[in-house]
Amino acid sequence: MCGIVGYIGDNKAENILIDGLAKLEYRGYDSAGIAVLRDSKLVIRKYKGRLSVLEEKLNKENLSSNVGIGHTRWATHGEPSDANSHPHANGNDTIAVVHNGIIENFMELREQLEEEGYKFKSETDTEVISHLIDYYYKGDILEAVRRAIKRLEGAYAIAVTSKDEPDKLIAVRKDSPLIIGIGNNENFIASDIPAILKYTRNVYILDDGEMAVIKKNEIELMNIEGDKIDKEVFNVTWDVESAEKGGYDHFMIKEIYEQPKALKETLSPRINDKKEINLDGINLTKEEIEKFSRVYIIACGTAYHAGLLGKSLIQKYVKIPVITDVASEFRYSDPFIDENTLMIVVSQSGETADTLAALRLAKENKARVMAVTNVVGSTISREADDVIYTWAGPEIAVASTKAYTTQMLSFGLIALDMAIKKGTLSKAEADKVIDELISASDKVKSILEDVKLTEEAAEEIYNKENVFFIGRGIDYDVAREGSLKLKEISYIHSEAIQAGELKHGTLALIEKGTPVIALATQDKLYDKMLSNMKEVKARGAHVIAVAKKGNKEVEKSADKVIYIPDVLDELASILSVIPLQLLSYYVAVKRGCDVDKPRNLAKSVTVE
Repeated sequence: MCGIVGYIGDNKAENILIDGLAKLEYRGYDSAGIAVLRDSKLVIRKYKGRLSVLEEKLNKENLSSNVGIGHTRWATHGEPSDANSHPHANGNDTIAVVHNGIIENFMELREQLEEEGYKFKSETDTEVISHLIDYYYKGDILEAVRRAIKRLEGAYAIAVTSKDEPDKLIAVRKDSPLIIGIGNNENFIASDIPAILKYTRNVYILDDGEMAVIKKNEIELMNIEGDKIDKEVFNVTWDVESAEKGGYDHFMIKEIYEQPKALKETLSPRINDKKEINLDGINLTKEEIEKFSRVYIIACGTAYHAGLLGKSLIQKYVKIPVITDVASEFRYSDPFIDENTLMIVVSQSGETADTLAALRLAKENKARVMAVTNVVGSTISREADDVIYTWAGPEIAVASTKAYTTQMLSFGLIALDMAIKKGTLSKAEADKVIDELISASDKVKSILEDVKLTEEAAEEIYNKENVFFIGRGIDYDVAREGSLKLKEISYIHSEAIQAGELKHGTLALIEKGTPVIALATQDKLYDKMLSNMKEVKARGAHVIAVAKKGNKEVEKSADKVIYIPDVLDELASILSVIPLQLLSYYVAVKRGCDVDKPRNLAKSVTVE
């Protein structure tokens, strides 16, 4: 997720902007830049790479400005480059904009502006905003911003500065965080509290649909219609380290709670009001899809588990056989790959060495390669024929959470897109699935609003040394992810077992007090799972079940039941994994583990 900082006052703006952006480095970024007003000119400096690159360049010149905006960018539109870095200006460099979020209708707006004679220097959606403000500017920057944002669709937090009105900054929020810092003869804009905590602990937290005019000694708050509003001042009591985590104790729990927003950002630009799917990085035609005789989904670790859901969805919706395999084994299994093969590679970082090697093997054998990744400009995204970005924002914790759920959601979009083009799903069937995908964000949010039972379950198992996860169908796939999460951050030995295979050996390991996490979210397998739960409970297991709301019969077979909202069987994974993530987190905390940095593990595995 990108970072925004703005300043107006009596001190050196460039120093405060750089300092604020440095406090947001934990969020991840690929470029940085600032725009400041000096000698009645707008000066923009922006560079690909670390913040230190920008800082080194600025040290060679004395900008001496008292007003400006700054940004660290996590690429969504266009690869990391100087040109794609923020801030973005209008044609004559009199208006500059920094922006977090995604403008869904930017291509439509860009085409309209190009017809009006506007020239674009970048591939970004953000540059549309600066030109659109210019289009409406008639001597009043506030009015121009208000008119421009009414044309924008999507999520955004925006900060604007204008050469012709150097006494003010404009800030706007819609679905992306933005705060206003209140100082003494100076005021601030930031996307997160750590950026300005050194200078003030008093802030206004903007809500969706709100904007502000920030001057040196005045802050004017209003809605996007221009009506004045009053807000309470929020006093920050956290220390700097806690503030970077948004008040959470660890990045992992912060990222778990970011999942509703991440899911929405993955989905919203791809589905319009008519429930039509637009995957702008995937260009498969009906004829190409019909040509595929097989699909390989290749990934490692958590991404592999997301690929297991991808297999289920593509086979169910598109009617093509799918093999999901771990990248480290795939190349050595003599796979059959030809021009009728589609390979989908999944990698949060886009740099996973084994996955990249599988991609290159596929390309050598004339296969079509599609990538599911979170990082624009990564090696995998560049070398694939097609790419869908999850837009989950950066993950700091080693244990993946929001990357996993957004990967699963992406597979839902891919499978639907292929099925609709191929004609294996009717419009009514597709619309039903799309409705479920749209509701996923709110359903995940509802799970996160009541975690008491999950915390209690963690209390019951944190001092155990063996835990088993059981499930059938895609519940087993989620059980594998739950087991991985528990072992990697709590160091408890855990295994995921296919519930139907218990009698073929695993029951020998069940004894009195053995914790068993049972997933029972599949309606067609519900009765079978109840029988399997009774099997382990009869051997003394302590059973914690995850089931859909309304399926009360499960309470007769479990010691504790954690319910998720009702959902289509094939999409239940996106919801059922949330309690498992929380359970692993709470267990690790109770055991005193380093949750964000588990021993012996790394975030991005770039060696085989």
